[in-house]
This record gives sequence, structure tokens and C-alpha cells, in this order.
Amino acid sequence: MSHPVIQIYEIQTPEEARRMIKIGVDHVGSVVTSSDHRHDPQIRDTIAAVHEMGAVSSLIPLYTQTEAILDTLDHHQPDIVHFCDRLTGEKDPAVDAALALQARVKQRFPDIRIMRSIPIGQTGCADSREVLALAKKLEPLSDYFLTDTVIGSGSGTQDADQPVNGFVGITGLTCDWDVAAQLVANSQIPVILAGGISPENVAAGIRRVRPYGVDSCTCTNARDSQGRPVRFKKDVSRVEELVVAAGRTQDPARR
Repeated sequence: MSHPVIQIYEIQTPEEARRMIKIGVDHVGSVVTSSDHRHDPQIRDTIAAVHEMGAVSSLIPLYTQTEAILDTLDHHQPDIVHFCDRLTGEKDPAVDAALALQARVKQRFPDIRIMRSIPIGQTGCADSREVLALAKKLEPLSDYFLTDTVIGSGSGTQDADQPVNGFVGITGLTCDWDVAAQLVANSQIPVILAGGISPENVAAGIRRVRPYGVDSCTCTNARDSQGRPVRFKKDVSRVEELVVAAGRTQDPARR
């Protein structure tokens, strides 16, 4: 490939998905915000539009009930299901439940790939041994890892400290790129760099971490009158700037 995969999240309408793909986005990510809304027709239409344009659809379910997730995947048929529930380390009992769910998904939907978020603290707050041990345990039943920023550090971090209780992501903060680079070097599956990725830092992140791809959500969302990111609405010009900046880092050795 000539540049790292570009993944953009919180795309909830077919129109916005088409705009993202036209400016160079490879993976278009949508979010189902609760199990009660898992049959949202707009999300289904968005995924269909992504498929029609030859791009890759990724879907985050913000819930963990196995049957509800299986029903969600059956209804929407995304290319990737992305699990971002907050796991605090390899010994967290939730890891075994996560692996059991991923095994069910692979058995029932062999064509749907699984992306798993790996929580990494900010610089100075990340334990590389803990991150690598967690990833090693999850790797056999995952197709991609996504490094995302967790607020706080280690097993003492509280779920309630995160922007979405029980899940990791949308902090707008960068994770420890040195630890992310270690994960890339040790992983047998592709790793996507996320967490505070913006047009301003994406090139530096790619050079430092050498990921398979980069992911942006909060830092390419539209802003309100007070400068705060608006959920589920993209700033198209910011996305385009990020795509261009990421493309400038192309290296013939990566092709």
C-alpha cells in the first residue's frame, strides 16, 4: 500500500460516508450507541453505501451483551466489528468474556473481521508490559488492534474516568507512542494508531509508531461555538487535511 490505512469514526449517514470515501478514507466507522437502537436503519444504509463505494465498513457496538451483538452483526453485516470495551489488563475477568464473545462472532460470522481496542495511557502513564500481555492474550481471536488512549494508568484506572463509562476512546488525547510502537513491533496482526490523531500530528505518529493505519474521531469532528467537538458530525476539511498529511508519509518500503 502507498500510505497507511485511514480510518475515520462517527460516520452515521450515507451522505457523510460517501464524502469521506471520496476524499480518501479507507475504513468508515459507525457507532451503535445502545442495544435498543441496534436496528437503526440509518446505520444500515450507511454501511450499504460504504460497500457500494468499495470501501471498508467498521461498526462499534457500545454494549457488551452477546446476543444483542450477534443480532447487530446479523442485521448490519459490517466488514469489521470493533470492540472497545475497557479492559484493565490480562488478568481482568472481562478479558475472558471478551474472548468468548469474539469466538462466538468468528464462529457465526467468519467473514466479519474483529478489531479490538488496546488501552494505552498517555506518555508517562502507560505500562508496556501490561499492554503487550493484554494484546498477546487477545491476539488469537482478533484481526486488528487499535491503540487508543485511556485516561489514568494501569489496573487502578476507573471506568468512570473515561468519556464513555466502560469503554475506551474519544478522549482527544494521544497515547504513549513509544508503547504503541512496541505493540506494532510485537504484534502478529495489523495495528491501527488512534487517540488524539489530528491533521497536525498524524505524520509524526506514523513515523514514530509505524502502524498499519491511523484512526481519527474527536480531532476531526466539527466544533461548536465554544470549540468543543460535536459528536457524530465531521469537519470534512479537517478529514481531508489528515488524509493528505498521512499520504505525505508514504514510504516505498511499506508497499
